[in-house]
Amino acid sequence: MTEPVPFQLQHLDHVVLRARDSRRLIQFYQNVLGCMVEREAAELGLTQLRAGASLIDIVAVDSQLGHQGGAAPATDSGHNLDHLCLRVEPFDPDAIHGHLERHGAAGSAVRHVYGAEGFGPSIYLDDPEGNTVELKGPADGRP
Repeated sequence: MTEPVPFQLQHLDHVVLRARDSRRLIQFYQNVLGCMVEREAAELGLTQLRAGASLIDIVAVDSQLGHQGGAAPATDSGHNLDHLCLRVEPFDPDAIHGHLERHGAAGSAVRHVYGAEGFGPSIYLDDPEGNTVELKGPADGRP
């Protein structure tokens, strides 16, 4: 039998993305996904963006903090993250696709996938560094 864990996980606190072009990545998360800059530590090469109850941290690979992670992520040999999922509301596929298109981002067709709340709709897109972002709607009760 496994030992009981002395805590309960509550939610995703933050995700850290390493970026070759941090300015461009920050603009994407601000302009396309509506994140706001919450905190910057320029001396470290870190910008923290508010994404609802969570943070998305952007670290420049050529910064003090970025050097600790090794080489930059390369789109031809792998990524620094499979994908991150952001729960969005309202989930209006036409409005979401239109918004993404106006910002030059291509969203996938709506997929019915499982998430923290159960099965529900999702749209996938890639950020400027090649990381996949899932925009997740509410659970719809379908299996």
